[in-house]
Amino acid sequence: MSTIVVLFTRDLRLHDHPALHAAVTGAERVVPLFVLDPAVLGACARNRIAYLVEALAELRAGLRGRGGDLVVREGDTVAETTRIAAETGAAAVHVSGEVGASAAARELDLARALGGPGVRLRVFPGVTVVPPGALTPSGGDHYRVFTPYLRAWESAAWRAALPAPDRVAIPSTVAVGRLPGPSLAGTGTGTLSPDRTRGGEDSARDRVRAWTASALAGYEGVRDDLSGDRTSRLSGHLRFGCVSPLELALVARNLPGGTAFLRRLAWRDFHHQAAHARRWADDAGHRPRDTDRRTDEDGFAAWCSGRTGAPVVDAGMRQLLREGFMHNRARMITANYLTRLLSVPWRRGADHFHSLLVDGDLANNHGNWRWIAGTGDDTRSNRRFNLLRQARRFDPDGSYVRRYVPELRGISGPEVHTPPLPAPGGYPPPLLPEP
Repeated sequence: MSTIVVLFTRDLRLHDHPALHAAVTGAERVVPLFVLDPAVLGACARNRIAYLVEALAELRAGLRGRGGDLVVREGDTVAETTRIAAETGAAAVHVSGEVGASAAARELDLARALGGPGVRLRVFPGVTVVPPGALTPSGGDHYRVFTPYLRAWESAAWRAALPAPDRVAIPSTVAVGRLPGPSLAGTGTGTLSPDRTRGGEDSARDRVRAWTASALAGYEGVRDDLSGDRTSRLSGHLRFGCVSPLELALVARNLPGGTAFLRRLAWRDFHHQAAHARRWADDAGHRPRDTDRRTDEDGFAAWCSGRTGAPVVDAGMRQLLREGFMHNRARMITANYLTRLLSVPWRRGADHFHSLLVDGDLANNHGNWRWIAGTGDDTRSNRRFNLLRQARRFDPDGSYVRRYVPELRGISGPEVHTPPLPAPGGYPPPLLPEP
C-alpha cells in the first residue's frame, strides 16, 4: 500500500491544505507528522508556543474525526521525518514551502536525507496567497516596491481553494506519540501574555466568519482606529496557517470592504516574496542606515515596558505585553518612536516584538520594521511621525490609551495624550519632549 508523509510546519489546518490534499488523493495511507524541534522551540516566543500547543490539539482532533491522527515526534525535524518515512515505507514526504534561510536549509537537508532511501520530497504552496517567487519584475528577482507588486498580485491567477479531506487513513503500525502540554510554553522567550489569542483551526475559522460578517464592510474606514479595535485579529491564525490566506482572500474578494483587506494580505505576500528572494543573504537591512544610531539602554527598557511617558506609545507596548498582539497603527507609532526619537537600531525593536508576538514572523516583522526605519525595500529613508498628531488622529477620545494605561484613566477625553506633570498614578514623565 502506498504511503505519503505530510510534514506540518506553519500550516496547522485541514481546509485548503495542498500538501495534505495531494497526499490523501494520491496515496492509500497518509502519515500527518509534526516534529517538536528543540532548536526551533528554544528560540520561539512563549506566546507562540502556547498557541502551537492549542493548535496541535485541534489538528489532532480534526484528523481523528476523519479516521486519522497526528503523529508527534520530538527531535531534529529532518532526522525525525526521515525516520518516520523509513518506518512507514513512504514513497514521498509533502511539505508546505516557507521562506527564509532556515526553512530553505531544512528543505535542502530533508531532500538530501530522503534521497538515500529513494523517498521524494515535494514542496507545495499554502503559506501565502500567491507563492513567493511566482511574481517577478522584468530585470529583477523580486519586487522592491509595493505598488507595482500589488498590481501584479491583483492580476495573478490564483489557484482554487481545496476542501478538507473526508477521510485520512493512517498506517495502523505507527505510534502517534503524545501531544505537548501547556508547560511547553515555559521553554520559549519573552513572557506569556494573559490575553493572547487562542490557537487552532476552529478558533480561526470562527473568527473569519464573525469578522467578515460584522466588520469587513467598514474595514477601510476603521482599520487605523486604535480605540475601535476593528481590525481582523487574524494575524496569529495566519502565522500558524490555521486559516488559509488564499481561502481568506477568496472570501474577502467577494464581500463589501474586501478590497481594502486584500491590500493587507498583499502586503503580507510582498514581505514573503522579498524574504524568499533574500533567503540566503545576510538578514541585515538592505540599505544599512544604523551607523549613526546610539544605544540608549534606559530608553530602550522604558520603551519595552511601556513607560516612556508618551501615552500612545506606552499603550501600544502594554497591549503587546498583555495580548501578544498590537494594533497595526500602534506598531508603526511605537517603531517610529524607537528608531527616530530614541535613535535605537530597528533590529532591537524587531527582536523585542518577535519575543512576544503571537503572529511573530520574520518576513513580516522585519519587513515592517525596515519600512519604518527606511532600510529595506522602500523608497523613503526619512519617515518620521508627529507623535501627538498620530495620537489625536487615531485615538481621538483617548479610549485606547485609557484601556492599556490605567494610571491615566482619570483623565477624560483627548487630554489623556498630554497628561499634566507630575502625571497621576506614578505615570512617568516623558523621556523626550514632543518634536
